[in-house]
Order: sequence, then structure tokens, then C-alpha cells
Amino acid sequence: MTKLTLSQRIDEDLKQAMRDKDNVAKLTLRSVKTALTEAGKSGAESHAVNDEDALAVVMKEAKRRRDAMAEYEKADRADLAASEAAELAILERYLPKQLSDAEIQILAQEVITAVGATSARDMGKVMSALMERVAGQADGRAVNQVVRRLLA
Repeated sequence: MTKLTLSQRIDEDLKQAMRDKDNVAKLTLRSVKTALTEAGKSGAESHAVNDEDALAVVMKEAKRRRDAMAEYEKADRADLAASEAAELAILERYLPKQLSDAEIQILAQEVITAVGATSARDMGKVMSALMERVAGQADGRAVNQVVRRLLA
């Protein structure tokens, strides 16, 4: 049995969601498929979306859900926030295990030492090197907060 690509997994899960009449999963996965199609058509010519590109699309969609959920919570709209949380839970099935703050802090400390950062002025060097190491495993906002705290 061959290993499915991320796009193929999403296709298979969408078909299953339609068979199960799971509207939340169906709508969420359709929006991801649309974003994947747009990613494949971006640029000068159409191209097949590889797993790396597909992961970036899923991460972007997950971030959209997190941001919308935060906005709905600020606006005291628990119903809409819960809807976004349900969609986010579906998207998280396709993301690698997320790092905890403690794990991010350990990696950040290693990068700070490696690049010789001493103050907040070195934030850019640290963030670029660290984001490469945690790609897909941590939200940029969480990484930024940890690095700011360590360089303060």
C-alpha cells in the first residue's frame, strides 16, 4: 500500500465526511481543497501541490480559524467561536504535533546561543533561524513571544 500525500488524505477524508454526512468536516475540507487548488494555480503556470505546499496551506487555514476564533471571543460570540474551534480541530488532524512553550523555549535558547544574540536587536536573526527549525510545529506568534521573553 502506498503512502497517501496530504492532498490525497484530504480528498479521502472529504469523501468520508460526505458519506458520514458530517457537515463541519465537509465544509472545512472543501475550503482547504479550494485553497489547495488556488495554490496549485498560483504563479506563472499550474503545478501539482506537493506535501510541503499542502502543509503550508493547511497551516494558513488553521491560523485563519485561530484568529477568527479570537475575534469572536472578543466580540462575545461564543457560538461562532465554537464553530471555528470545531473547524480548527479538523484541520489539526493534518498538522504535525505542536510544540509546547517549554519545547519552544529550549529550541529558542539553542538558536540564540548559535547566532550569538544578546539583545532584542537580534530578534530577526533568531526568529528566521528558529522558524526554520519549528516549521509546521509551532505558531509564529507563540515563537515570537518566547524569543521576546528570552531576549528581554
